[in-house]
Amino acid sequence: MATLAHSELNSSILERDARLTTADHSKVAPGEIAVGVVIGRASEYFDFFVYGIASCLVFPTLFFPFASPLEGTLLAFAIFSLAFIARPIGTVVSMSIQRRWGRGTKLTIALFLLGTSTVGIAFLPGYETAGAISIALLTLFRISQGLALGGSWDGLPSLLALNAPPERRGWYAMLGQLGAPVGFIIATALFAFLHSAVPFEDFLAWGWRYAFFVAFAINVVALFARLRLVVTHEYERLLEEQELDPVPVKELARAEGTNLWIGAFAPLASYALFHIVTVFPLSWIQIFAKQPITGFLLVQIVGGFLAAGAIVMSGKIADHFGRRNTLGALAILIAIFSGFAPTLLDSGKVGQDVFILVGFILLGLSYGQSSGAVASNFSPRYRYTGSALTADLAWLIGAAFAPLVALGLSAHFGLAYVGLYLLSGAFCTLAALIINRTLLTRDD
Repeated sequence: MATLAHSELNSSILERDARLTTADHSKVAPGEIAVGVVIGRASEYFDFFVYGIASCLVFPTLFFPFASPLEGTLLAFAIFSLAFIARPIGTVVSMSIQRRWGRGTKLTIALFLLGTSTVGIAFLPGYETAGAISIALLTLFRISQGLALGGSWDGLPSLLALNAPPERRGWYAMLGQLGAPVGFIIATALFAFLHSAVPFEDFLAWGWRYAFFVAFAINVVALFARLRLVVTHEYERLLEEQELDPVPVKELARAEGTNLWIGAFAPLASYALFHIVTVFPLSWIQIFAKQPITGFLLVQIVGGFLAAGAIVMSGKIADHFGRRNTLGALAILIAIFSGFAPTLLDSGKVGQDVFILVGFILLGLSYGQSSGAVASNFSPRYRYTGSALTADLAWLIGAAFAPLVALGLSAHFGLAYVGLYLLSGAFCTLAALIINRTLLTRDD
């Protein structure tokens, strides 16, 4: 009881102090909400990509020196996937925390856990120093990152979507997605600099660790930026008006389980492509190709900018043609792209660069509308929790094992299997959208 009282006191003090810093903001403007969404997503994706890039360039050598480069990378990707498995668990636990202690407390715990797990990785010794303990700690920190990401849902994207004019739903939907290319560009640029600025031995020994320290600092900034919004009275009032509060997951599954699964499968084409153009090709270049790593990272940075521009374009396209129509059309384009992907990846530097740049454009156009494309299916009471869990399940099904599967299959059976993986994601998206259209009773 004393611990509970202490926690409630700390929560009250935290939210009181945050409200005092925003006392001059009687209302939360849509622009402020959009900024909070982008900052929050960018910080999460920066963590996400820092770990993904390190899984290609650092972890196979540092934590799995006893394995071949291919086997070490596959082991690193297996640990990489654990965060996506833990993420839905984190969402379920965090929703319970929010119902009991409030949104500010939940978000603080989640981002603190994310930050400490990330900086904890920066201090990990390698296998040659600590043996299997280093791998166990890496695994623990990665699971903690997944739990934290599940708890970081604040409802801002849903609030933006619900307050969007009917003719601009696509535009408002894409705003939150901009955090992905922003986080990717910063993480990739940082690794490109570190990889080129110090000798490779020093990069493996200590250079890579700076990226994780930066991730911790960014999380601190993001925490205060988001708390500045979520603990204001106006924000709470807006959420209450839209019924954006957590509900028990069992109740959600019983009442609207069909919508939960349709929402999870609808964006799979985009989520499958997500890792196929970001994490997987870096591992392929590192192990099998002769292209310099720093140069390839620079190409991916260009791709990140193209993706950001494509995300913005997706908002205009979706407002003209409809969000679900846009998502379906992009799934068809990704299916077509999957047929060319193996040839491009196996065509040397020019082909690989074309694969990256075209892939990022398709990713931006599809990912810009992938979040909550069918979230309007949920009734108001279940939309807050439903939106969070559909995203978690989509990441788990579509993206969690993409680098592991793509690298393993392509290394043993050929690059054609990368195309088949993309094709399967496109097929799932189209099937989910067709089922959704059949069951849908609301307007787009």
